[in-house]
Amino acid sequence: MANQQMRTRIVLGGILLGIAAAAYAALRLPALFGRHEAVERIVVSGNIEAHQSVLSVTQVQAPLVYLPFDEGAYVARGTVLARVDDRIYRRQTEIDRANLNVQLAQVQANLSTQSAAQHSVKSDQFDLAEKKLDYGRAEVLAQHDVVSQQTRDLARTAERQSAATLAHDNAMVEVAQNDVALAQANVEAARAKLQLDETTLSYTELRAPFDGVIAVREAELGQLAGPGVAVFTLDELDHVWLRAYVNEPDIGRIRLGEAADVSTDAWPTHVYHGRVSFISPQAEFTPKTVETHAERVTLVYRVRIDIDNPTHELLPGMPADASIAPVASGK
Repeated sequence: MANQQMRTRIVLGGILLGIAAAAYAALRLPALFGRHEAVERIVVSGNIEAHQSVLSVTQVQAPLVYLPFDEGAYVARGTVLARVDDRIYRRQTEIDRANLNVQLAQVQANLSTQSAAQHSVKSDQFDLAEKKLDYGRAEVLAQHDVVSQQTRDLARTAERQSAATLAHDNAMVEVAQNDVALAQANVEAARAKLQLDETTLSYTELRAPFDGVIAVREAELGQLAGPGVAVFTLDELDHVWLRAYVNEPDIGRIRLGEAADVSTDAWPTHVYHGRVSFISPQAEFTPKTVETHAERVTLVYRVRIDIDNPTHELLPGMPADASIAPVASGK
């Protein structure tokens, strides 16, 4: 009987010792090897958005005569999306070009006049030099009574007339130079007018400002187009983003540049890779049209997750979820 009680005490002691050892290990092992707790990812929901441009013709007003694309068409940057009736604007450029040619011809005519005046001045200079020699000889001869005083006076008059002719032709050269400068200024004005009207003519074509997909066609052939009249809405789909809202308790666990896995109902088996590119610095009340993945709370922060979309599978307005690995609270 005593042996039986002894064995019972030994067994109970062993059990208690095992329990104590297990408790000690439970307390010490996490401290030695670190705790391995499952980190719950932050999941947000929202809608896909993309850059949209409402396109219209500018600086001109005329009926649409060319409108080849419908909604859903992919267009490359620079593609002509629409054209208005450009006959008036094209005719104006033809008038401007003709006027420029007239002004160029006027410059050449004035240059010829200037050249002729310069040659006249050269001839006048030679004539004046000769008349001065004639008068000098007549003056000497008249002093020795070889020629009459009248002959000397005539030589004097001829010299003065030659000098007057030279002065006149010098003035004509100056006038011709001014005419050339004025004609050249008219050429520049005509060229600027032509360039302006050529620019206006270019506005009769509406070109795609970037590669994109036509989301809305807002006009039809024959419709009067002009500034402020929408013709197309163009979406840029190569790079889209998810607009979502994060609950206030989770905002401290998200950082700019963090990777996010994005999924949609339309493509449930495909995961799109994105990054957090914007975190609103201000809290706002939960939008009525937005439901977060977690339980709704009063205050949320708007975030933006950029996503490459080369296949254009993600479309504006498409609902999507994003899973973000939270950062440690100490970071």
